[in-house]
Amino acid sequence: MKPLLVTATAVALGAVVSWGAVGQAQAPELEVLSVRPNVSMIAAPGGGGNITVHVGEDGVIVVDAGPAASAAAVVAAIKRISLAPIRYVIDTSADADHVGGNEAVAKAGQTILLTRSIALPENFLGGGASVLAVEQVLARMSAPTGQASPYPAAAWPTETFDHARKYMYLNGEGIEVLHQPAAHTDGDAIVFFRRSDVVVAGDIVDTNRFPVIDVARGGSIEGEIAALNRVVDLAIPSVPIVSREAGTLIIPGHGRICHQLDVVEYRDMVTIIRDRVRDLMAAGKTLDQIKAAAPAKGYTRRYGADTGPWTTAHFIEAIYKTLKAGKPS
Repeated sequence: MKPLLVTATAVALGAVVSWGAVGQAQAPELEVLSVRPNVSMIAAPGGGGNITVHVGEDGVIVVDAGPAASAAAVVAAIKRISLAPIRYVIDTSADADHVGGNEAVAKAGQTILLTRSIALPENFLGGGASVLAVEQVLARMSAPTGQASPYPAAAWPTETFDHARKYMYLNGEGIEVLHQPAAHTDGDAIVFFRRSDVVVAGDIVDTNRFPVIDVARGGSIEGEIAALNRVVDLAIPSVPIVSREAGTLIIPGHGRICHQLDVVEYRDMVTIIRDRVRDLMAAGKTLDQIKAAAPAKGYTRRYGADTGPWTTAHFIEAIYKTLKAGKPS
């Protein structure tokens, strides 16, 4: 019996860890998956994005907080995983299904700065866990003077960065937060837990559908492919002993846990469709003609949709618009 194989298989099949007490009035029970001994995933609470929970001697690090409506259930699930204080919430984007629960999850924790013999007031940063994100996330969650903010101030990031890499050392391992500009949006981040060998990709990877390219918020097809290449470069597959099914585990924004080769396949799919659209554009085709040519053919059954918030037509249009605008990665 190979423990890693068992864990990876359980993750892929969506095994449920039952935490609830029967008959008690409490937040609805959420699906919790064991990724590594110190890393768990709360699977798409309330239909939102996946949440990663990392535990260790310094406390709990949460990557994405889920939608606001599921915040109480998320906090309850985190407390069942570990009773250690929540120290950090890291946002991988400004999407509501990733940051909606920021306020509740942060308030359930305590910033690590108050435990390190630093002369700070007890209500420093509200006393709760720190919320870390790239600057674009704060810009989208707040609002210019005189305009209404889409989120309360207590949900905003308390720590931001505007460069390519933010890092810290907690729970016995190096943690890298890597800004990926112009991918799903202009404020995406990948979180790499180096010792645990887990990459949290956010909505750069969505195994349920074609990647959402939010052009209005700075997303682009070239940036999406560049971000997928970054995930591929960070991850290591199970070679040369492929029978072990080991290697880096990748937690997507939505869908199942992946290995490096899964992301390679996803990246290749996106690249092929990009190339088809580009060739049709070079031939002088209009957007409607390109859609009629079905450049996503061969992939629509697995990733496409004709209805809903993100359809195959939306994906093709996003590729077309960003290629036409010449948006860089």
